[in-house]
Amino acid sequence: MAHIDADEILPNGHVQQMAAEGEITQMHRGHEYADEGDTFDIDGQRFEVTDVTHRTLGDLTDEDAQREGSADLDAYRERLNHVHDQFEWDDDSDVVRHRFEVVSE
Repeated sequence: MAHIDADEILPNGHVQQMAAEGEITQMHRGHEYADEGDTFDIDGQRFEVTDVTHRTLGDLTDEDAQREGSADLDAYRERLNHVHDQFEWDDDSDVVRHRFEVVSE
């Protein structure tokens, strides 16, 4: 377990703010950026990584999309296409889910 910078797991200030407001409780990334039990801080709140799971894009559900701040999986796909240059959804692409929650110190 380590204390990491929020930038390691959440790619930008907008996403970090959404996590601080409880709108995002997980983040899929192309690589593993944290381990279960790692902590990070946003706006004075401490978060703990509760789950790190290797998956594929084809495994994602509407619930996953909602945990990442999108209305559903279609909206999530559109968001990925918008924020990543030359992104193409491939159900077989490997991703890593990082789930986290606010913890009290």
